[in-house]
Amino acid sequence: MGLAIQQEEFTPKEHERFVQRLAESLEALRALLRRPGFGVGPTTMGAELEVYLVDRAGYPLPVNQLVLAQSKDERLTLEINRFNMEMNVRPSLLAGRPFTALRAEFEDVLKELGRAAATQGARVAAIGILPTLRQADLGKGALTQQARYRALNAAIRKRRNGPFQVAIAGDDTLNLSWDDVTLEGANTSLQFHLRVAPEDFAHVYNAAQLATAPVLAASGNSPLFLGKRLWEETRVALFQQATDDRGEAGDDVAHLHPRVTFGHGWVREGVHELFSEAVALYPPLLPVVGDESPLEVVAAGGVPGLAELRLHQSTVWSWNRAIYDPHGDGHVRIELRALPAGPTLVDMVANGAFLLGLTLGLAERVDALLPALPFWQARRNFKQAAQKGLDAVMLWPAEVAPSPRPVPVVDLVKQLLPVARRGLTEHGVDPEEADAMLDIIAQRVALRRTGSRWQREVLAKLEAHMPRPDAMAALLERYLQHAEEGLPVHTWPVD
Repeated sequence: MGLAIQQEEFTPKEHERFVQRLAESLEALRALLRRPGFGVGPTTMGAELEVYLVDRAGYPLPVNQLVLAQSKDERLTLEINRFNMEMNVRPSLLAGRPFTALRAEFEDVLKELGRAAATQGARVAAIGILPTLRQADLGKGALTQQARYRALNAAIRKRRNGPFQVAIAGDDTLNLSWDDVTLEGANTSLQFHLRVAPEDFAHVYNAAQLATAPVLAASGNSPLFLGKRLWEETRVALFQQATDDRGEAGDDVAHLHPRVTFGHGWVREGVHELFSEAVALYPPLLPVVGDESPLEVVAAGGVPGLAELRLHQSTVWSWNRAIYDPHGDGHVRIELRALPAGPTLVDMVANGAFLLGLTLGLAERVDALLPALPFWQARRNFKQAAQKGLDAVMLWPAEVAPSPRPVPVVDLVKQLLPVARRGLTEHGVDPEEADAMLDIIAQRVALRRTGSRWQREVLAKLEAHMPRPDAMAALLERYLQHAEEGLPVHTWPVD
């Protein structure tokens, strides 16, 4: 996203030039969004999947650069820690059978990654947080040795001026002081991209904010971290705390905002509003300025790269993030970032179908829903989903006052599945395809068996016979075996 990073330290003058370029980019983006026909086109989706590399015993193996060197597949790339990699599938039309196609492409790229990983003695694990991860696997030596990641680590550490403090309470309690951003790499996710016409952006983005919490509650796969049983989606708490550049708590930082955020309010105008918010609220971390003048490009009728704005946006980790893409004639889209990696490909594509379908289904009447749900209550729903998963009780807009009303998430999901189906089919998804995907969610919720629930139940049984570290390793082996078989997680045995 944006410019390549070749340096790790930046001068005050470079920061000043970057801030000026951000202002120019926002002006250019506003002019571009006013251009008739900009960003108009068919609804498309894309996806990114982050994974772990593990050794034969199931522990992280920091060989991502060696693995990447063994493959020429352009869909593979590095991630922040040396035991992480990412795969990016090609965008496709939402109409037709997109989730069948998505699963097939993920199978293809995972096969290639598995081949390349095997040359280094590594296996691939798609899971929100690796159960076998240890403190010794993290730290400065775990950081992928690229200038971008070193610069990002240095910039956040400089702004924070002290160690990161991580405190997460679940069945167990974690309190940890850490000196670098490698805790971020403990989180691996599945991110979906949805292309949206600029005139529809506010409606669809707000609908995504509404949809994310119930979908996350039904998709949890990250209950364990450093030997502790924490949230159903521990990634949500860990990611925010592991990248918090605000320094120690106190009056001088109380007004600042974490860089990992659910957002600050319902969007009223559109995509420009979110880019403006990111520029206004967050100081630049990587102030690299390119040669292009965005205002000159727009004035000449072209589509500017807005490289600086895209780079800055890539350092503000909204759970649903606005994306500007200059390729071709340019467009905007929403990056839906909340879902975890794993357990299986069929689970992941079903999660994506539910999230995209529910977003599109809710968008049709989102203007009527938003007045009945203050934004802070939508943010609360997101936290409830991360903490409690299928045990969460969510506040949901009611047809008549008083609103919102509390609804157990298992009941809410049942109510929302038809909305998701409508959102998919009205955008051209084959009805049988939509039914097949959403039926997986329905069965999972009926059995209350998410990836997180399966991990917790199996760990409890294993711990009756062995110490927790051994139980974590045995748990992962069972997980990888079932994931290889490819059946959805609600069918996995716990005995």
